[in-house]
Amino acid sequence: MHPWQKMIIIAAATTVLIIGGTIVYVRYFVKRRLLISTTTSLYDTGLSYEIEKTFEAKYQIDLQFISVGTGMAIKQAQNGDVDVTLVHSPSLEKTFLEQGYGVCRKIIAYNFFTIVGPQSDPVGIGELNATEALKKIADYGRSRGVKVWVSRGDNSGTHQKEISLWNVIGAGYNYTLVSKETQWYVSGGSGMGQTLLMANEFSAYTLSDIGTYLKYLKEDRISLKAFITEEKALLNVYSVIAVNQTRHPGVNFNDAITFTRFLISNECQQLIENYGKNDYGQSLFCPAVQALKQDSSLPASQWIKDSAFFDGSECPQEYRDGHPELYD
Repeated sequence: MHPWQKMIIIAAATTVLIIGGTIVYVRYFVKRRLLISTTTSLYDTGLSYEIEKTFEAKYQIDLQFISVGTGMAIKQAQNGDVDVTLVHSPSLEKTFLEQGYGVCRKIIAYNFFTIVGPQSDPVGIGELNATEALKKIADYGRSRGVKVWVSRGDNSGTHQKEISLWNVIGAGYNYTLVSKETQWYVSGGSGMGQTLLMANEFSAYTLSDIGTYLKYLKEDRISLKAFITEEKALLNVYSVIAVNQTRHPGVNFNDAITFTRFLISNECQQLIENYGKNDYGQSLFCPAVQALKQDSSLPASQWIKDSAFFDGSECPQEYRDGHPELYD
């Protein structure tokens, strides 16, 4: 065999090895990517990290969470910048579905917002419900002219809940009015953690999700006290919604459905139920799937249906995109 023939054979064999090795590498080592816009409370509490770690151990899919307020998270999903959104504002979620941007909504968890403030409770809200407390805080702020309330002011799920609470109170206390009274009402335009730090600095009150509050309290970053918790008006429901592939053909829809199936699986629901128990003495989030499937005696089950269902369902038929198995 001539030397040049040997060189051709060696070159061909090398090419086959390189191509074969590349195929093996791509198949076994390169993960697909799933982009998820999510609320700051899931990120700040660390739950999103635990979900990511468990999910990635089971699937060759790289989860990448983008932590922003719910309003921005839904905006990113509307633009097709992410594949999935994981948020907590039923009113914004309903519009997102109705406008054709999202499909396959599933409620995965819930907890409660809480009104927190200085340990001394200068306004005296300890025995009041949420709307009574806000009214008294506004009256106190107006009479004293001091910073007494800090709002996230960022169109997040927490901010949307605050707006709804002010608007329930009635004349003289609607959100449009009070948010302009800057002597006592501070709009931070920040995430939950920064809002808690501002309230702590001003010795003021704020609305917080219970998870982020407990985390910051345990870390001694704040000394605020939780005064009002676990009433229907303060229910906080978390949902996952896949971005509609018809609207944005480039999204990773198949893996979005895989991720949704994981979130509602017994494994992930147990993870949610246990998260925080060892560190905080209580779960930071409650799993919602079984509570909604069963005829649960928990008041929260009916509260979820009352506040977070649309037309009697977590996801009406027209938005299920051919995935009825998610709703069995």
